[in-house]
Amino acid sequence: MRRLTVIGLALIVLGILAFVFPRITYTQDQTTLDLGPVTVEAKKQRTVSIPDIAAGTAVAAGTVLVVTGARRRH
Repeated sequence: MRRLTVIGLALIVLGILAFVFPRITYTQDQTTLDLGPVTVEAKKQRTVSIPDIAAGTAVAAGTVLVVTGARRRH
């Protein structure tokens, strides 16, 4: 496979995953108090939203790269 085709397929897969999972949630450990040997940590849950336009753009760009990679082969 050519490099453009592989990059295009990766963009298509990432775009589809962004449509399926529009929000990514992760937990972040944060030190809230540090007094010498005593530390207090808190876990904060963060959420990142992926806009639909970004997912659609990734799929469209991936499709263009796959088609371009296939045409260059012939």
